[in-house]
Amino acid sequence: MHNRWARYAVYAAGWSFLGLVLSLEVYFNFRAGMGGQVDNDFVDLAIPQFGRAVMWAAMAPLILRLRTGLPLTRGRWVGGVSFHLMMSVVVMAVFYVGRHVGYAVFFRGFDHFWGRLVPDFYGRNMIDIGYYWLVLGFGYGMEIYQRYKTEELKAARLETRLMETELKTLREQLHPHFLFNTLNTISVLVRDGRSAEATNLIARLSSLLRATLDAARTPEVPLRQELEFLLGYLEIQKARFSDRLTVHVNVAAPALEVRVPNLLLQPIVENAILHGIGPKSGPGRVEIRGEVRGETLHLEVADDGPGLAEDGARPKEGIGLSNTRERLARIYGDAGRLALRSLAGRGVTVEIDLPCAR
Repeated sequence: MHNRWARYAVYAAGWSFLGLVLSLEVYFNFRAGMGGQVDNDFVDLAIPQFGRAVMWAAMAPLILRLRTGLPLTRGRWVGGVSFHLMMSVVVMAVFYVGRHVGYAVFFRGFDHFWGRLVPDFYGRNMIDIGYYWLVLGFGYGMEIYQRYKTEELKAARLETRLMETELKTLREQLHPHFLFNTLNTISVLVRDGRSAEATNLIARLSSLLRATLDAARTPEVPLRQELEFLLGYLEIQKARFSDRLTVHVNVAAPALEVRVPNLLLQPIVENAILHGIGPKSGPGRVEIRGEVRGETLHLEVADDGPGLAEDGARPKEGIGLSNTRERLARIYGDAGRLALRSLAGRGVTVEIDLPCAR
């Protein structure tokens, strides 16, 4: 209700402003034509112009209705243009007669009304034809803008659905083998009589799964929140690998507030544990680094595993790593990058670059 009255107020204010502009135009034209002296009072000059604005305020909705009834569309240009040309002349004539009626009522009476009607016609009345086409053009402009906003909204909704589907796919990839490994670890702890550790691991797993389900509602999160989720995941992995897994996080403070795709780092870290720590018989280390470089967030996930072979060959990328590469390309285009670098026997580092967004 309030919005409707606000629109009415804006509409009235717009046409009132037009009435003021027309009044000032007539006033200064009179001054220029009379050497700076104006016999008429400004109010006397303004009344007809504000009347003109009121008439246009009443006529504009009708013109917009005519636009929708006979639009200027492909295949109907000739008929549409002819119709609107005719209507613009009709509107100009209605306004001309209406102004003369106004003058007769307020100023000079109806004596010789019809005798004055034709001789008093002058070129300035042709402006009303231009106003007709301006209103018509405004209507088409608003229609084009509305179509653009509608398409933009559809695209945004489609993008949101795609991101939700991606997150669902990531969760489905995370759950099966991760749950199997974690439950197997819990089983071993229970069998060994380490019930306190098993209970603690169950609680951590519950918290992690709850956070994973909540991730569907937020396609992007601050890096700080992403790291909190990741550390929960790594605590469970530490229980599985025991003393064989050490994790070090080194992320600069400004980077923590940069927004990143949800569940971005988990597949990368999982890949580092699987290919870097898993094959080692001794202890291994995973390091997560992050910093802001200009307008880019730079992230690294490094392991100290066997690395790539001397010929540069490496095991086939897992689904998680390849999906992450595709996600970055889809969201950021060329501005999103994922690359691997390694030296034989010195581990693998996955580098991620993406635009900063806070």
